[in-house]
Amino acid sequence: MLSSSLTTVKRLPVKKRLCFLLKLVCFVTSVFIFCEFLIYYVVIFQCQWPEVKGGAHMSKKDISTSVIKAIILADTHLLGEIKGHWLDKLRREWQMERSFQTALWLLQPDIVFVLGDVFDEGKWSSPQAWANDVRRFQKMFKYPVSTELVVVAGNHDIGFHYEMTAYKVNRFEKVFNFTSGKLLTRKGINFVLVNSVALEGDGCAICQSAEAKLTALSHKLNCSQQKPNHSSQRCGDVEKLPASEPILLQHYPLYRKSDAECSGEDSASPEEKNIPFREKYDVLSREASQKLLWWFHPRLILSGHTHSACEVLHAGKIPEISVPSFSWRNRNNPSFIMGSITPTDFSLQKCFLPYESRVFTIYCAAGALLVILILAHFQLLTPPFYFAQRLISKHKAV
Repeated sequence: MLSSSLTTVKRLPVKKRLCFLLKLVCFVTSVFIFCEFLIYYVVIFQCQWPEVKGGAHMSKKDISTSVIKAIILADTHLLGEIKGHWLDKLRREWQMERSFQTALWLLQPDIVFVLGDVFDEGKWSSPQAWANDVRRFQKMFKYPVSTELVVVAGNHDIGFHYEMTAYKVNRFEKVFNFTSGKLLTRKGINFVLVNSVALEGDGCAICQSAEAKLTALSHKLNCSQQKPNHSSQRCGDVEKLPASEPILLQHYPLYRKSDAECSGEDSASPEEKNIPFREKYDVLSREASQKLLWWFHPRLILSGHTHSACEVLHAGKIPEISVPSFSWRNRNNPSFIMGSITPTDFSLQKCFLPYESRVFTIYCAAGALLVILILAHFQLLTPPFYFAQRLISKHKAV
């Protein structure tokens, strides 16, 4: 009987240690699950689709059936085998995958647009490296049959103009079913996909082909909208398209001097805002920009490339939204655009993803609390009340 009691006393500290260890494991696991999984639901759940007006003649029911819910993101820059470190790949791709899949599950968009620079090394990747990058992208950005994914080419996908070749363009087009001057019409809404890298204006074969497709599409759209400069004779044999003014989707922004007039928490930093943009590198040339505006008379332009947010009015009435990068490698506060679009109107709302600095702060606070708990458990940290009690007892003794 006595020996049994002694054994129980000896085992008690072991049980306490195991119980404490289990609590620590649960604490660490909970913090990890929140920071790497649940936080995306908490943040994106706060995003709501913007409301859009359909006109006085349309009821709410008509609006709900005619509206397209679109998510627009840009510059994912999936790292390649040359410059991409495995740990950087693992971290950034997990963040983007969780954000995208959470957004699809919570928001259930009809269509998702990716505005170029899907890959970081597409401009020089080998066939095998390209295949590996494509496979990773398809895993990260998988989508249900109820959602459509549309991808536009960027300079990191097919190279800058001086690096762009027919081989690189063709392999991108084959994977993403993309061609410059492609018209996408959904619910009477016209989306025009533009290979902005090919708008160099120097007469190269790829540039000539891209411009020819754009001018032909411009003619069709203008005939369908019955523009004054398009006579009925010129439009006699032209395929009729929905009369809705188009929305341009491209990688390069139209020409602007800099980001000096841009505002918002995800705009460029004060140091970067006043750096002048280079034509055909940071933005399209003045000539190419004027051509697109003249050809299509768009009601909205969506672009990427700069990694920062900006809103510009062209010709005093045509808005262009530069969509910031979707990757934490380029920003501390990535985001995407949510658009409710009808044939006659649109409304846009930005949805921010978790700030990486806040996730890091949570990890640091949890680590500090963990250290305190361990020190207190092993009585290596003297509680303040115990120190005060010792002072009081010494004073009484005197």
